[in-house]
Amino acid sequence: MQPPKTILFLGATGGCGQAALRRSLAAGFTCIVLCRNPDKLTSVLSPEVHPNLQVFKGNAHDMEAIKNCIVSPHDATSFVDFVISTIGAWFELRKMTLEDVHVCEHGMAVLLNAIKTLRTERGVSGRPRVIGQSSTGISKFGRDTPLIIYPIYKGLLSTPHQDKRALEELLFNSGEEWTVLRASFLTNGNETSGVAIKVGVEDPVSGVKSLAIGYTICREDVGRWMFDNILNCSNDNSLIIFVVTIQFSDKKAIEGFDICAGATS
Repeated sequence: MQPPKTILFLGATGGCGQAALRRSLAAGFTCIVLCRNPDKLTSVLSPEVHPNLQVFKGNAHDMEAIKNCIVSPHDATSFVDFVISTIGAWFELRKMTLEDVHVCEHGMAVLLNAIKTLRTERGVSGRPRVIGQSSTGISKFGRDTPLIIYPIYKGLLSTPHQDKRALEELLFNSGEEWTVLRASFLTNGNETSGVAIKVGVEDPVSGVKSLAIGYTICREDVGRWMFDNILNCSNDNSLIIFVVTIQFSDKKAIEGFDICAGATS
């Protein structure tokens, strides 16, 4: 009998990451979470209730902390099966900028370096599939956002989008197995029913394979889509080394959007 899937979550104390984490725990996967404030997570998801949950205090920019979490708890010679990075920075309206303008780029660089270091220094085997959450509005192959919100992307969100582009480029050139998940403006609330999620696929070299243009998407639905279409699909490798965009097509969904959406999870 094979051990359960192992997943390292970076940035799962809330938002999209926690939505995917909850579903992964319910599926019986072994879930490891690295976070700066464990109490914030364990007050919602307790390891006593979820014995397949391991929570470690640390920063995703600390290579030693990453190295301690990225090896499978079932086999010290192998990496975890997945790494989900949904880290981001809050948009400070007073300063009109992010609290850390390189948070995503730095976090991904540390993660990829930790994987390479463990391979060379400790002989850890395997190839963890890295899922990096990004944002719509940054494709080099054309517009994937409605014209009505295009100025917001190019204005208020230009700085966080530079950080997301840097994250993506690191993955594109990493030689690892990865999927970039670009979500549109993120909203809060419960999982949405009755509203179709539009999905687009892009090859970072050859360009758009299928185009999706939409307005917003709920954080809960991002986590649900990530679980249903990536984490819980054992034999489906169709999205490896591809960029996926997900968003709602309903224009009404733009009401009450969160300005942090383009930058954080």
